[in-house]
Amino acid sequence: MFETAELGRKVSKKDFAAEEPKVHTALLKNQSALRDAGVPVIVIVSGIEGAGKGAFVNRLHKWLDTRGVETHALWEESEEERERPFFWRFWRVMPARGSISVLFGSWYTKPIVDHALNQTDVDAYERALHRNVQLERLLVDDGALIIKFWFHLTRKQQQARLAADLKTKSASPQLKAYARSYKRFANVSERAIRLTDRSHAPWHIIEAADEYYRDLYAGRHLLEAMEHRLASLPNTQTPAVESIPPQAVPTVGPTERTVLETVDLTASLGGKDYDKQLESRQTELRQLAWKAKNQGRNTVMVFEGWDAAGKGGAIRRVTAGMDARLYRVISTAAPTDEELAHHYLWRFWRHIPRAGHMTIYDRSWYGRVLVERVERIATTEAWKRAYQEINDFEEQLVEHGVILFKFWLHISPEEQLARFKQREKIERKQHKITDEDWRNRARRHAYRAAVHDMVARSSTDYAPWTLISANDKKRARIEVLDTVCERLAKELD
Repeated sequence: MFETAELGRKVSKKDFAAEEPKVHTALLKNQSALRDAGVPVIVIVSGIEGAGKGAFVNRLHKWLDTRGVETHALWEESEEERERPFFWRFWRVMPARGSISVLFGSWYTKPIVDHALNQTDVDAYERALHRNVQLERLLVDDGALIIKFWFHLTRKQQQARLAADLKTKSASPQLKAYARSYKRFANVSERAIRLTDRSHAPWHIIEAADEYYRDLYAGRHLLEAMEHRLASLPNTQTPAVESIPPQAVPTVGPTERTVLETVDLTASLGGKDYDKQLESRQTELRQLAWKAKNQGRNTVMVFEGWDAAGKGGAIRRVTAGMDARLYRVISTAAPTDEELAHHYLWRFWRHIPRAGHMTIYDRSWYGRVLVERVERIATTEAWKRAYQEINDFEEQLVEHGVILFKFWLHISPEEQLARFKQREKIERKQHKITDEDWRNRARRHAYRAAVHDMVARSSTDYAPWTLISANDKKRARIEVLDTVCERLAKELD
């Protein structure tokens, strides 16, 4: 594979001076067009140590309008990053729609380095590469343009660079270390490129011995990718709302049995038993939360359910049993402009807790396959694709060691109506009832079908759904606490 980047190609300084302004002008023009089209661009800069990656990034900053470009050096992980799933550090720097992120080091760096230094086996290496392919597919499906560069040098050329840098005392520690294992790094890198080269995110191998050739041809590849992406855009933006009524959404009939009908809504709990169990479970949870902190285990809880099902009350009983320093509650409302400018998972990734802490989501990423599906905010293709995206996301959390809970609080339509009317009558609860709640209730059948599909497609062995009988609020709260305490005790044992 790398033979094509060992041909000794060069560009003279004179020819570069003649061609460079054309590339510069065209890149600015296409950058502006991509900004107007709202296309996020990710440029991955990788390659052999000493190949001039930093010099090329500096050139990019001269060629592009830097007001729309951010460069991120992603080499060694910080302690904060190691305490979270691997992709967390990359989600933090994903570009907003219309902007460019240059990743100097990327999600390829650690897998390649670890395997080249024999710190991971082949299976772990290829799993990491498969994760990279999944991430890139997810981003491209959401409209991103990904350009991946690999800058190559022969062993002899790298040794010459090292010798020159040693004379000027400018050799990086990475260059010194990796030059001793050139063949191993080249073989591992070649496999990474071969296994992750996809039509939606192809690799561009750049011969890097001559700086003028390197920069000019990398610039042309970037320009070609931009032009191709712009050419693929429709002349008019396709509306996200499809011209079919919400009533056409359900995949199960109004009388057909769903997973929700398996929940026993008659279950209840008396007041004295409730008080006793609540105190016992909250005391246990307090101890388990500190045990999780001492063991460095992250915890994530997801609360979904019908409007007025008691999600807020259940969350308050959970948090009442913990030290406030150990958790955060994220209430998910309509996305902000900043959140809309990113992939829908972006706003959830950035709240993933560090080791020993907990994040509780009051509504979550499942909005994609619930409200966005029923209300036609997301296209059919987008919400159907989201099941796999969500499953992959949750699998990454669990593989990192996150203890993940997913609760659906279920109530009958009659109980929901009674609670709505109560909220309208009681002044301190009136803020909880809105026109949107009544509109959602009118579409309960559509939501019922969406919930059934959600559980069917995203209740996995590593991240199962727990369906809570919530007609009786007290019993629901205890069932949530029971589930949390029992699972934490098992995981932390």
